[in-house]
Amino acid sequence: MDRRTFLQSAAAAAAFARTSRAQDVEIEEGGIGGFQDAMAAGRITAAALLDQYRTRVESLDRNGPALRSVIEWNPDAAAIAGALDAERKQKGARGPLHGIPVLLKDNIDSADRMHTTAGSLALMDAPQPRDAALVVRLRAAGAVIAGKTNLSEWANFRSTHSSSGWSGRGGQTLNPYALDRSPSGSSSGSAVAVSANLCAAAVGTETDGSVVSPSSVNGIVGIKPTVGLIGGRGIVPISHNQDTAGPMARSVRDAAILLSVMAEGPHANADYTKFLDAGGLRGARLVYVRHGFNVIPQVERIIDDCVQEMAVRGALVSEIDTMPGAGKYDDTEGTVLRYDFKADLNAYLDSRGGGLTLGRLIEWNEQHRAAEMPFFEQEIFQQAQQKGPLTEMAYRTALANDQHMSRAAGIDSALKAAHAEAIVAATSGPAWLTDHLNGDRDTGGCSTPAAVAGYPHITVPAGFVGGLPVGISFFGTAWSEPVLLKLAYAFEQATKARKKPGFAK
Repeated sequence: MDRRTFLQSAAAAAAFARTSRAQDVEIEEGGIGGFQDAMAAGRITAAALLDQYRTRVESLDRNGPALRSVIEWNPDAAAIAGALDAERKQKGARGPLHGIPVLLKDNIDSADRMHTTAGSLALMDAPQPRDAALVVRLRAAGAVIAGKTNLSEWANFRSTHSSSGWSGRGGQTLNPYALDRSPSGSSSGSAVAVSANLCAAAVGTETDGSVVSPSSVNGIVGIKPTVGLIGGRGIVPISHNQDTAGPMARSVRDAAILLSVMAEGPHANADYTKFLDAGGLRGARLVYVRHGFNVIPQVERIIDDCVQEMAVRGALVSEIDTMPGAGKYDDTEGTVLRYDFKADLNAYLDSRGGGLTLGRLIEWNEQHRAAEMPFFEQEIFQQAQQKGPLTEMAYRTALANDQHMSRAAGIDSALKAAHAEAIVAATSGPAWLTDHLNGDRDTGGCSTPAAVAGYPHITVPAGFVGGLPVGISFFGTAWSEPVLLKLAYAFEQATKARKKPGFAK
């Protein structure tokens, strides 16, 4: 059934939903499996579940603490949920995502009545011609695309002084644990919406830290897969070398369910939940990078305790002070990203039509300075615009350095030396105060090695510093998602560190 036919059944489906709705099911801290059980038992419908989330968005995101994490609600969501309820009654569920509300970061194309803008007002009138590859897979699995989430505009790649979670279109997203603190970026809205229980799960994107850092800062699970495991078509790009979408959820299991649907290609697994093992730390060989990522001592002590808990659970942990290759690609990463951004963004914009280019976006921002640049400029845009084609030697040399120093001389070297399965480190420091004048503050973190290498990285809640959550990371070599999921799940089950946010002022 194509989407047009599917939506044409909405009237009958809506009537079914109205007559079959049972009492509301508790959605706070609810998981995908529990929602599926409730729908299968007739205790709730997909339409009713969506309504509960919509009510919560109105209460907490539009009003109350006004988190501003959901940039747009899908006007077709209710019809889609109703049609999926009717389909469940007639044929059964398609799978674990059938009828489950999922939010998308606003740089992921959806060929519907929603916009895809990367947070920029410049793209409000530029329609996207088709669903992103991952959206096609989510729809086929029966997920309800409930809306789009705010982000750091242009995935935090417009200015070196930007404030995470701010976009010209969506304004400033707030951290649900402390409203004056940053939600981190660039998948700010996705992380906040998941943490505040505004959706069952969400999809973010990462180039360097944009899934794992907001996940850590907002107390949720985030997976940055190996680059290429999730199809990149239909995502507003920065770099084809480092960009990937990734699942964001309140539990490792829910993130694994989402990854199972979105992953494709020869390295994909149809069901990543089969790797989840509560005893998965027993006999696991890990490398703990204790220093070198510039986190504060309070965070280091939390991660020390976490590593000790892993050892109690049977893990064999060797410790190193810093990552091999550290500092060897700090400058060249920026060079590669600026070259890639110009080439990849221009190609993406051309696919949407309308004649936009990076150069014209720079001009548009200048012409609409009051709306788009009230706090910070567009120096990264301007630097990227000055770059030449990807055939230039400066680009090719920088890329070769990045890939060698982060892979063979970096992550792979650390794993080989310790005969280890994965590397463990603090994901990031706690959230900093939002500051539109000075921009973001660097509180440290371990995102860069796996980001530059294009390797997988999972973060899980580890504890709290002054009431602010911090995460612990597991990362490894290419296509090692099954191993990382096993370890992350075992750690999560042993510690149960997540606590729901309290919206402190």
